[in-house]
Amino acid sequence: MPLVFVGLGSNLGTTDETSTMILCRAFVALAELSEFPLIVSSLWRTAPVDCPPGSPDFVNAVAALFPACRHDSSEKVADEVLAQLQQIEREFGRVRGDVQNAARTLDLDLLICGALQLTTSALTVPHPRLQQRAFVLAPMAEIAPGYIVPGQNLPVEILLNATQIEGRPERDVQRINIFAPSVTL
Repeated sequence: MPLVFVGLGSNLGTTDETSTMILCRAFVALAELSEFPLIVSSLWRTAPVDCPPGSPDFVNAVAALFPACRHDSSEKVADEVLAQLQQIEREFGRVRGDVQNAARTLDLDLLICGALQLTTSALTVPHPRLQQRAFVLAPMAEIAPGYIVPGQNLPVEILLNATQIEGRPERDVQRINIFAPSVTL
């Protein structure tokens, strides 16, 4: 069973919930997919990247899980996890419209599925922009700083440092001190 990393993001609360509350509730939904306890990062506030002008800030996090699904290949596991993540997004009110990167209640990205490197019309793992995005790498570095990203052959913490050195706009992330990461891998 491969270790799976999932990126979480929200920049559109509801009348009843803030983005922070939505992500905390999403952790519970993700825990139901895992064979073992979910490993979660802190929450991080980040400026929107590649979003329409005026988009609100995001709250981001990363979770690591061991999928409860049983398949003979990591590719089949990845396909099933992707379907489960999309179902959770729908349950949380995610609507995919015509505007790319529009504000959303919940965005769940399959970042890594074990050592799998895959590109299909429906899915690319590792996530194709993972190494460029501090809003993914900073929370991931909390729970798995030494994890070697497949295809990059570098640990998460080195990839994060590279985003900060290069001065990319995606590097501006700020931890929200609500709770500490659950564990470090």
